[in-house]
Amino acid sequence: MTRKIAIVGAGQSGLQTGIGLLKAGYEVSILSNRTGEQIKAGKIMSSQCMFDMALQNERDLGIDFWEKDCPPVEGIGLRVPDPANAGSNLIEWEARLDKPAQSVDQRMKMPVWMDEFVRLGGDLQIRDVDLDVLEELAVAYDLVLVAAGKGDIVGMFERDAERSTFDKPQRALGLTYVHGMKPMEPFSRVSFNLIPGVGEYFCFPALTNSGPCEIMVFEGIPGGPMDCWGDVKTPQEHLARSLEIIKNFAPSEFGRCQSVELTDDNGVLAGRFPPTVRKPVATLPSGRKIMGIADALVVNDPITGQGSNNASKCSRIYLDAIMEQGDKAFDEAWMKSTFETYWSYANGVVDWTNSLLLPPPEHILELLGAAGQVPELASIIANGFNDPTQFMPWWKDPVACGELIKKHMA
Repeated sequence: MTRKIAIVGAGQSGLQTGIGLLKAGYEVSILSNRTGEQIKAGKIMSSQCMFDMALQNERDLGIDFWEKDCPPVEGIGLRVPDPANAGSNLIEWEARLDKPAQSVDQRMKMPVWMDEFVRLGGDLQIRDVDLDVLEELAVAYDLVLVAAGKGDIVGMFERDAERSTFDKPQRALGLTYVHGMKPMEPFSRVSFNLIPGVGEYFCFPALTNSGPCEIMVFEGIPGGPMDCWGDVKTPQEHLARSLEIIKNFAPSEFGRCQSVELTDDNGVLAGRFPPTVRKPVATLPSGRKIMGIADALVVNDPITGQGSNNASKCSRIYLDAIMEQGDKAFDEAWMKSTFETYWSYANGVVDWTNSLLLPPPEHILELLGAAGQVPELASIIANGFNDPTQFMPWWKDPVACGELIKKHMA
């Protein structure tokens, strides 16, 4: 008997998991509150820079449809601007990634994946999901996965106080998709600007509906000068505010921005949310259990660009666990142990991301400075974005960090 699985949410983890399950012979329904056309015509949803391990999961499923068209992200660069000397930097380095990253606008990607899901025989339902619908699904399917990262349903999954470091937003976020930015030489990169006491600004090449673009990401410390989106009313005002921030706080980047224009009026976003970890199982009024996946359970601040990467990796772990379970029940014990398998990876990512939301400790400043002198250190940091668990333990342990610096300085 074919096992039936329902997935609520048609984003990175929902569609990747659904397509993987179809290819493994499961019956799958995905419920989305928007059609592919509505997603394509809607607002940007994220910045989604994906590194090689996460992209490999897409290649393995044959859904890496943009590899040839998407401009590659070939490296990572870091600048710490000198507040006393506009245009010069206290720290500056860049390093190539071993394998390129890429960013495909989810407004392009998800509609294509939705079509592919249907082409493979998946049941795509366009409907709002509330408690009654969840009860209906829990009766009709062997397993219900909630892959929607926002809305009332996510509130059913209890916040895990022990694993959630923060209870309020740590950054005021802004996103701006633009054409016409001068490319980075000699290789493309995530150009990361760490502005002490103000926040972070980074940008990188991507692919959107109107072709190659750059995504500008603003991370303002709440209440600081980069927490400044509240009075912005129009897309053009959003662009003007973006340029004003760069001119004031990351002037080394401003020269690249002389000819930028928005990709489209929906290519802007501002908001804030607290980084949160939730418990993996929710109990419906009937007593039936449903399970969260990816962003529904582990929401990271975008400062390290791990959201879509985590979603892809979580999807892979869940897919393997579902297949290993064979015809046994997807009970609460299985749900919890499957999430713990994912958490054994994700906790390192969460730790690393959360550390960047706090003022950097002395050993990290030393490490970032040393990377400007020693290319091997810069390369280790850059390539850690692909698998942030590689940053442990030396990212958090001053002694281990000192040994790493000493080893490479020698």
